[in-house]
Amino acid sequence: MAPQDAVLGWDEDSNAEAYNAFTREHPMYDATSRDLARRSHLTDASLVVDLCGGAGATARAILGVIPAQARVVSVDNAAAMQHVGRRALADARVTWITSPAERLADHLPASSADAVVCNSAIWKTDTATVFSAVAHVLRPGGYFVFNIGGGFAGVRHPDELTTRTGPSLNALIRQVAADTHGYIPLSRDAGGPPKLPLETVTGQLAAAGMIVVDTEVTAQHGTAAEKKAWLSIPVFARPEGNFTHAQRMQILDAAYAMTTPDAPTVTSWLVVVAQLPQATT
Repeated sequence: MAPQDAVLGWDEDSNAEAYNAFTREHPMYDATSRDLARRSHLTDASLVVDLCGGAGATARAILGVIPAQARVVSVDNAAAMQHVGRRALADARVTWITSPAERLADHLPASSADAVVCNSAIWKTDTATVFSAVAHVLRPGGYFVFNIGGGFAGVRHPDELTTRTGPSLNALIRQVAADTHGYIPLSRDAGGPPKLPLETVTGQLAAAGMIVVDTEVTAQHGTAAEKKAWLSIPVFARPEGNFTHAQRMQILDAAYAMTTPDAPTVTSWLVVVAQLPQATT
C-alpha cells in the first residue's frame, strides 16, 4: 500500500471512496453523465457500454434512460473504483468488467453494443487504440459519445471567459505554492498545444471507421466550493511535483481562502458524438 501522504492512484480505496462521495454530493459528474446519455440515442438500446466507468456515475445516468430490459457494461481499469461502484449502484442490469479501455474488444462480441459512452476520461487513454476497439463492439449505426476537457481539446466556452471574476483556484494554488515553496510550474502546467484537439479526434475516429455526426462546446457551471472539493480528492490534488498530500491540502486551503465559496466557476468541455455507419449492401 502506498504511504498515507502519497497522491494515490485510481486503484486505491481512499481515492475511490473520495471520488464516489464527490459524485454523490456535487452535481458535476451527474450533469455531464446525463448530458452524454441524452445524446446517445438510448431509447431503444439493449446494451450500452460505460467506458472508463469508474464508480458508476455515468452508468447511473444511463440506467435512467434505457429500457427496463436493457443492460449496461461498465469497463474500468481500477478494481477499487469498481468495488465502490458495485456497492453504490447495486443494480442487476450492470455488469462490471475490470479492464483497460484499450482492451474493450477482448470482453464484448463484435457488433454487440448499441452505444458506448465515456465521461471525463477519454484523454487518459490511447485514443487511437480505444477508438478501434469501440468500432469493433458497436453495431452498425451505433453511437460513441464522449467528452474532452476544454484544456485537453483546446476549446473554451464563452461563459468561461465572461463568468470569471478573478484568478482561478488552480492559478491561486500555483501562486501560493510559488510563494511558500518556491514552486516552478511543470511544463504541462504552463501551457502548450492541446493534447486532443477535434482535428486529431476526427482523424482517429475516421481511421477506426467512425464519423463525427455532432460536436458542441459546453459549459459546466459550479462554485469555488465545489472546485475545492474536487481538488481535495488525492488524485486531483495540485500542484504537481514533490509535495505530500498534506502539503497540497495546506496550499489548497490557503488558495481557497482568497476566494468566495459561492464564486461561480465554469469548466469547458468538447462533446463529440460519433457513429459507426450502417452497413451498405
